[in-house]
Amino acid sequence: MVGEAKLIANRVTKPVSRDDLFHFIKSAISNEQQQTDPFYVLDLDAIRSLVETWFCNLPVVQPFYAVKCNPNPAFLKEMAALGTGFDCASLPEIETILSLGVSPDRIVFANTCKPESHIKYAAKVGVNLTTFDSNYELEKIKKWHPKCALLIRIKVPETSGATFKFGSKFGALPEEIVPLLKAAQEAKLQVVGVSFHIGSRAINFHAFDDAIEAAKTTFDTAAQLGLPKMHILDIGGGFTSGPKFTDAASAVIAALQKYFPGELADGNLKVIAEPGRFFANSPFTLATSVIGKRERAEVKEYWISDGISGSMNFLKYDHDEVICTPLIMKIPTCKELKTWSSTVFGPTCDAADTVLKGFELPELDVNDWLVFHNMGAYTSSRGNDFNGFKTSAIPTIAYEN
Repeated sequence: MVGEAKLIANRVTKPVSRDDLFHFIKSAISNEQQQTDPFYVLDLDAIRSLVETWFCNLPVVQPFYAVKCNPNPAFLKEMAALGTGFDCASLPEIETILSLGVSPDRIVFANTCKPESHIKYAAKVGVNLTTFDSNYELEKIKKWHPKCALLIRIKVPETSGATFKFGSKFGALPEEIVPLLKAAQEAKLQVVGVSFHIGSRAINFHAFDDAIEAAKTTFDTAAQLGLPKMHILDIGGGFTSGPKFTDAASAVIAALQKYFPGELADGNLKVIAEPGRFFANSPFTLATSVIGKRERAEVKEYWISDGISGSMNFLKYDHDEVICTPLIMKIPTCKELKTWSSTVFGPTCDAADTVLKGFELPELDVNDWLVFHNMGAYTSSRGNDFNGFKTSAIPTIAYEN
């Protein structure tokens, strides 16, 4: 695989240490005398380490990074250089990836319902692999991109305990699979494989066994209908970095060996995945300045330069643990300081723009900073420009050892 070859020189790559990160952030702030606007720090070494971790644990699965998770140009450029593929869901995302010099055969157009203009564009630029789960999508593809290879997306048993499930919107039901395969056959469209997604932020990875079994059944059904032999399995996303990833990877490998032993052995099965959060989350750190302060009883209240309408938009629906570290410019560390119950507001006039409540922080002053870690997944990509606070204008500074 391309990705494996790219990683040989990076076997000892490690993410930047927390101390080095803070030194870098302080330097960036000091270099800009009046710096109060938020900014991201992108740890390039962390990306390299994550790609290495992926291939060490899932050597038979080629990752196609989900661009929607974070389309930051510097991040995408590094992913491209490391040899990953890309999961694009729209014409603009395809344009972005092609502008990096990425070959169109490293793109899967992984959206089961696409505007006709986007399908026409994919045909024009040579993006020749996409997903579908309805007859109406087959009709559009037949009209505008009849040579495109297809992955039938199936709805798999929702046994993963995922935070975000996709079965209500995406995936053919079991009873729809045969009619869809027959429709593709009659339209002379080439169905080359199966796609599924067990859900985002899964916790029960036995779900991969259920899903890959369902995919194998679909492979067998296609063969019984006389379709050309399928050879691509897209296992979707839902992966997170850390200990859970090794558990997920082990479950994937076990299920592949259980249901596709011959295909893996003879190299006739290409397995791909669409991870987003796994790669994007931890390399990004967000630095926000304290722009206002108020005290009420024993509670300290602060306003910062980014919030719920911006990079913290994910807090509306994803109540993950927020990892926040104070940065007081006048002292080297905040570790020994007394802490207070604190509320942190974003900068907008929306009363719901509350980032933290009941969070223990040392006393801060205006122009001190709060640093938020693991801020790459569905953060800047989901933010807006409400009240003139432009998420799209937040700069990113790349860092590497």
